Amino acid sequence: MEVITNAVIDGLVWLINLCHGFCHNYWIAIFIFTFLTKVILLPLSVWVQKNSIKTVRMQPELNHIKATYLGNQEIISEEQYKLFKKEKYSPFADLIPLFAQLALLMGVVEAVKRGTDLTDIPVKTGGITLIPLLAALSAFFMCYVQNKINVLQSEQSKWNQYGTMAFSVLLSLYLGFFVSIGVGFYWSCSNILSVVQLVLLNIWINPKHYVDYDALEKSKEELQKAKEFMSAGHKEEGKNPYRSREKADYKKFLKVMNKKVVFYSEKNGFYKYYQNIIEEIIRRTNIVVHYITSDPLDEVFELESEQFKPYYIGSNRMIVLMMKMETDIMVMTTPDLENFQLKRSYVQKDIEYIYVPHDVNSSNLTFHKNALDHFDTIFTSGFKNKAEIAEREQKFNLPVKTLVEWGSGVIDNMTRDYEAMIKEEADRSREDSRKTVLIAPSWQKDNILDSCIEEMLDQLVTTKYHIIVRPHPQYVRHFEGRIDALAAKYEKYGVVFQKDFSSNKTVYMADLLVTDWSSISLEYAFSTLKPVLFINTPMKIVNPDYQELTTVPIDIELRDKVGISLAVESIKSEIIRVVDKLLQDEQFSKDSMRRLKEEYIYHTGESGRIGAKYIIDQLVNRTKKAE
Repeated sequence: MEVITNAVIDGLVWLINLCHGFCHNYWIAIFIFTFLTKVILLPLSVWVQKNSIKTVRMQPELNHIKATYLGNQEIISEEQYKLFKKEKYSPFADLIPLFAQLALLMGVVEAVKRGTDLTDIPVKTGGITLIPLLAALSAFFMCYVQNKINVLQSEQSKWNQYGTMAFSVLLSLYLGFFVSIGVGFYWSCSNILSVVQLVLLNIWINPKHYVDYDALEKSKEELQKAKEFMSAGHKEEGKNPYRSREKADYKKFLKVMNKKVVFYSEKNGFYKYYQNIIEEIIRRTNIVVHYITSDPLDEVFELESEQFKPYYIGSNRMIVLMMKMETDIMVMTTPDLENFQLKRSYVQKDIEYIYVPHDVNSSNLTFHKNALDHFDTIFTSGFKNKAEIAEREQKFNLPVKTLVEWGSGVIDNMTRDYEAMIKEEADRSREDSRKTVLIAPSWQKDNILDSCIEEMLDQLVTTKYHIIVRPHPQYVRHFEGRIDALAAKYEKYGVVFQKDFSSNKTVYMADLLVTDWSSISLEYAFSTLKPVLFINTPMKIVNPDYQELTTVPIDIELRDKVGISLAVESIKSEIIRVVDKLLQDEQFSKDSMRRLKEEYIYHTGESGRIGAKYIIDQLVNRTKKAE
């Protein structure tokens, strides 16, 4: 490294001497030297200009992502990652020019010392020279111009612009006083020439030819409105009113010794993923189940008993608690253990970490590629889920996990609720004998509501079917005005737009579900044994490398087994025919759907027993080994 450094410095000294030999004046020589370094580094400056334009060009889409998924940082990060990958953009690439400039500056410091007689340092020689003042003024001038015409800097907030300006001016003053006057003069020349270079680059590579500034302004307004909406609904932000309770529960949890099993839930409503397992453990044993939730208003606190102990631990404090965790078994429905904030215990190394899935969808398609790598045990929903995890382990030489053939607690409970509802409805006469088509989109980008809802409704309202549109709750939260406008437009046709999500009766009683890539599709099909019409909007892909595995994701494989998939372009000409086929064809009868359910889902109706048995057996085995 020293050889390379000396070679670079020798080259800079040679260049300064060459310039001095041309003009015989070190001040002029340093100006010419600075100009030549700008020419040498011009390819890098061009790259910076293009990368800055790319950054701003992506900003409307980035703002749309932030506005759409505001409050859900995980999805925002996933969508940003996909956008950056599509655009071949790396935010860390912006650091390369900075490092290059710093390296050059360090070389110039030594080169000026060796190659010129402009080596006086103002702070040592005494007195104030013009150089520190020139350095500060040139930095102010450069930042002022950049804030006006630099494609990236001009889009920053005023605080960011002023902060950058203040930092640059102070840094330039420091350099002017504490380095040689030759280096200070080089710095001043560099600032001034940077302005000239920026003007020329803006003429050569004009940002206005690449950036849609109208779209950029609209996206800013969209993001601002989303933030205002969120702030209006969270006036209570500030001091956490549940902090004292969290602190007490944290201490209470740590005081419990010899914990056998701990379940963790991120928020209210997640208990349903564990419910059957927990109830079976409590029914069959005297084991105390410890249940941590990061939601202080979680309904599980109403279930507290001698064998069920709930605790409120917020998501931030949960990070620390996970590292200090002491239990025999830790059950989670949160993926990405070890990949982000939640880590395996640093205190007890032999904890068995079990992952329980939310749904029956492909983890290879809908999670980050290494989301489940650090669990010891996975409760698998069916043979497809098990196969892709096993294939990933073999392909990438990963530690072999225990893959429990479990099933789906959610589908088991939905099936039970549906059958109970059917019995209730059998005793009532239905005033409306029409079949019901339920449109229930996801809220990912380009979902049905964003891409084709009007084309779809324009066709379906001409049929005999009763049409209900049930948007995703998040879509209603962000775009309620659009939902209300659609409801008003189609009210005369009897189309119902639902915004009350307190009951799932609409879902259960529909005769046909229409969706895009929502996970509700397989849950609906396998709990009601009714078909699904899939609209082929752009597929939600969290893992862009999912095709590394040969196992076809269940989300894709079952689209044309539990229903029919239809291209957006074919809606106008095909949707009525397809709906009729799905509601009448024997291929989609209840018997056919039941056979698919039994083929693709393990132990239907028995997930609670299977999951509880595995956990109980593991605890018994640990006890035997300890004896």
